[in-house]
Amino acid sequence: MVNQSISATPIKRGRLPLHLEISEMLAREIKAGVLMEGEKLEPERSMAKRFGIAVGTLRKALSELHQKGMLERVQGSGNYVRNVDEVNTIYGFFRLELLTGGGLPSAATLSVDQVSGDAQINFAKQDNYYRIRRLRYLNDTDSALEEIWLDASYVRTPLTVNNMTDSLYKLYKERLGFWIGRVEDNLSVSAKPAWKPDDFSPNAEDSWGFVERRSWDQLGRQAEYSKTWFNCDTTRYVARWK
Repeated sequence: MVNQSISATPIKRGRLPLHLEISEMLAREIKAGVLMEGEKLEPERSMAKRFGIAVGTLRKALSELHQKGMLERVQGSGNYVRNVDEVNTIYGFFRLELLTGGGLPSAATLSVDQVSGDAQINFAKQDNYYRIRRLRYLNDTDSALEEIWLDASYVRTPLTVNNMTDSLYKLYKERLGFWIGRVEDNLSVSAKPAWKPDDFSPNAEDSWGFVERRSWDQLGRQAEYSKTWFNCDTTRYVARWK
């Protein structure tokens, strides 16, 4: 049952700062194998021109990857890919990719409601949650629908459509003071949810890939439960181990 409807109006997708968009896109391409271990990146000026950004912005993006150990800078030669086992990227827990690999995630929030749970949603104190429904894109391709249930006891200032960000895990850490330390995913197939907008993936089949995720904070307390329906015509779920 909905206790308080905060907003149900879609807004324009939020964006990360441009240099973080570029670094996250490159990080996902490295993890997907689109950029291979040991591969030399093209010169910085030609890469900046291809992305349509300033060289200074590109260098900030590459610096992020250097700090994470995903690039090695060789003096007088260039930047070389390093596909490290563990890396703390903004989308480190985001497992959806384009069928061709990688893809920069973005999101449009449809609604944020403060609600009570049901038999399936029963991990929060006082049965109090924020339910967030979003559209997910990869490189502007319609990819997935998300329904996230967050324990409302973490929230001090109400969440609304207008203060959502592309990365909820980044929002949790920077604004709510906790972070996700562990997730458990269960994969299956499912019919698309009734709340899917008609103009989102309009030609997709009725059967979608389906991910149920339970997420725990750094102290081992369950903070979140989510459902993700992904369009198998454009998107795949990928988990990699070494």
